[in-house]
Amino acid sequence: MIATYNWLKEYVDFDLSPQDLADLLTMLGLEVEGMTSLGGGMDDVVVALIEERNQHPNADRLSLCRVNNGREVLEIVCGATNMKAGDRVALAQIGAVLPGDFKIKRSKIRGVESFGMLCSEKELGLAEESEGIMILPPDLQLGSPVFEALGLKDTIFEIGLTPNRADCLSVIGIAREIAAKLGKRVNYPKVAVGEGNQPITEIASVTIEDPHGCPRYAARYISGCKIGSSPEWLVSRLKAVGVRSINNVVDVTNYVMMEFGHPLHAFDYHFLQGGKIVVRKAGEGELFKTLDGQERLLKGTDLTIRDGERAVALAGVMGGQNSEISDATTDVLLESACFEPMTIRRTARRLGLHSESSHRFERGADIGTVPKALDRAAALIAELSGGVMARGSIDVYPGKKKPKQIPVRLARVNQILGTNLTAEAIRDIFHNLEFVLDPGEAGEFLVSVPSFRVDIEREIDLIEEVARLNGFENIPVTMPRARTFSDRPTRSQLLAQSLKQLLVANGLSEVITYSFIAPALYDRIGLASDDPRRAVVNLLNPLSDDQSVMRTSLLPGLLETASRNIGYRILDQRIFEMGRVFLKDGSEELPAEPTYIAGILTGARELEGWNQGKDCVDFYDMKGVVENILASLNIAKLSYESRDLDSFYHPGKACSVCSGSDIIGSLGEIHPDVQEAFGIEQRVYYFELNFDKLLHLCRDIATITPPSRFPDTFRDTAMLLDDEVPAAAVLGAIKGLKIGEIEDAAIFDLYKGASIPAGKKSLAVRVRYRSLERTLTDDEVNRLHQRVVDTLTSKYSAEIR
Repeated sequence: MIATYNWLKEYVDFDLSPQDLADLLTMLGLEVEGMTSLGGGMDDVVVALIEERNQHPNADRLSLCRVNNGREVLEIVCGATNMKAGDRVALAQIGAVLPGDFKIKRSKIRGVESFGMLCSEKELGLAEESEGIMILPPDLQLGSPVFEALGLKDTIFEIGLTPNRADCLSVIGIAREIAAKLGKRVNYPKVAVGEGNQPITEIASVTIEDPHGCPRYAARYISGCKIGSSPEWLVSRLKAVGVRSINNVVDVTNYVMMEFGHPLHAFDYHFLQGGKIVVRKAGEGELFKTLDGQERLLKGTDLTIRDGERAVALAGVMGGQNSEISDATTDVLLESACFEPMTIRRTARRLGLHSESSHRFERGADIGTVPKALDRAAALIAELSGGVMARGSIDVYPGKKKPKQIPVRLARVNQILGTNLTAEAIRDIFHNLEFVLDPGEAGEFLVSVPSFRVDIEREIDLIEEVARLNGFENIPVTMPRARTFSDRPTRSQLLAQSLKQLLVANGLSEVITYSFIAPALYDRIGLASDDPRRAVVNLLNPLSDDQSVMRTSLLPGLLETASRNIGYRILDQRIFEMGRVFLKDGSEELPAEPTYIAGILTGARELEGWNQGKDCVDFYDMKGVVENILASLNIAKLSYESRDLDSFYHPGKACSVCSGSDIIGSLGEIHPDVQEAFGIEQRVYYFELNFDKLLHLCRDIATITPPSRFPDTFRDTAMLLDDEVPAAAVLGAIKGLKIGEIEDAAIFDLYKGASIPAGKKSLAVRVRYRSLERTLTDDEVNRLHQRVVDTLTSKYSAEIR
């Protein structure tokens, strides 16, 4: 928000210097981010009188003027032609510094010395363009600084506001804050509305079809307007606050918006069909051309101002080209309305159309200012354009609201602020803020909040107002009282940290990907159409389509990371992530949020080196990582089974990780089609484990078996089995015998070849025997091993080779 020192002084009588005022505003929470002095350091530019104007003796296009600055007569060489003897002009004397750091020096021009420069508005920074030098009013005192004599000396404040302070998006709003702090009253502008005889109800009508989007709409009619340039005072004031002058009618609406903080809009009445104003939502897909000449595609959620047939304005955002004020306009219908902030914000952001109007309505306009701003603007338009106002105004206010009343307790104020303020002091603060107080219960006020303070909703907001006006610097400094305690990490946190450290020790690096992903990624990883992970949680306001749903798997994020790294020629990757996924359950309002730990291996097994191998990682590297994780957790009844596998795995090169009958994860090679969808041309291996299940199954205390003092012995057996019999089933059958003397069983050979019948495979098993009590004899081992062989032959029809 931009405001000027002189404009603020019109509403509050204060004698603070610009710097003191800036400090006061900042301490009130209205941070002054910048100050610009108009006419500052330019006192050497003074009012002067041209006594004579003669032709330059050595140049046809130059004049030689004798100029009186009130103290002496100086000779000035000038190239302009619009001045004459007797004119008062702006004289930049020797030593003056003009905008652009242009310093005036004594100089010789075509053989004649010049002791200064006659200035134009452009050279003084008062206009972007100017023709000739600046001719001043004839009553100005000679020798007085030009900016001071014209009343242009001013200070511009650039104020940074927090989004909740919509009331300070106006000069009056800032003046109200100054007055409250200094204990003064605001001098609100007095409006004299001179009305004609014809009632406005015979000329125009207003209908609100969407009272939620537009709770109030008021209008006035001014006829016989003459569109032209605005007077200098209005142009200068608008320019000081960064608003470009357009014409006298539009300039008034901008002026009142900056003054009251309430946007207005002027329609050319002759373009309003039937003289009607209807406030309702746009039609879906409706096209509308705004004042900037852009054609906008509207949605059914966009609020529009319409006449009897079509849209003429985007409510609270921008007017339409089909009803704008032009040089031919004679009759004006002036709008002052209040719109619901969310409606305006949604339309403005979707269309990328941010305006001074939408900026204010998005933050909450004062519904009580609607008629005040309307009357102020209508009176100025009538005055500056020579128009006549119709009698009365239209003010449609279907759901009039009473002021909010909030109780505030004296004891609570002092408790929160650490002060000892009296009831009288607090009453004075609220009175200065123009809040109305009614008696409440003992030690309590009932505060009626004015409509311009849309940010005040609770008692704590009122306590903040007391803190601001009493002065943040007056809040006593105290050390907080606190008890120290040890916030020990939970079992889940400890386990998560332990697993991360384990994976890092296995050579993996942790990555963190977005929880928001694109729904198209589920097609790229090949999820079946009926896979429950396709039931995603959609974001209401996504940043982009690529981040519009919550992830149901960690795989898409890891594959995108791997693909991006490969694009950077990082071909060898070992990465993992631990994070939540979001799974919708039809019976629950909120999704389940289980935590998973997942990882990817791809590229070379070992770092490049003269003595290193060139093999790439394979299934067993990934299985080894998973086995290390599960071994560290002491999870019982582990098995790796080829059932219930996801479609993103390569068939025959993946398995589910089970504990008993419960699947706790999976691992394997990613399907070539999925790799291709992510632009990856090398094999990628993936694992994922349900961390919540691991937490439930892990055992903090491991079972330890003391080593035997007696020697071991082993027996090898090779057998023919059907291809469908998993090797894990063979080992499971051996362990299922529960022979105490069996220390270990392992597969040490697998063969398929010409000598093996079709549909068969040769599997060799080594069973190691050892007793904790004595040395086993060969006969004892042979009997035990025969039980193993008999079990395998009977259970799997194994043929011993």
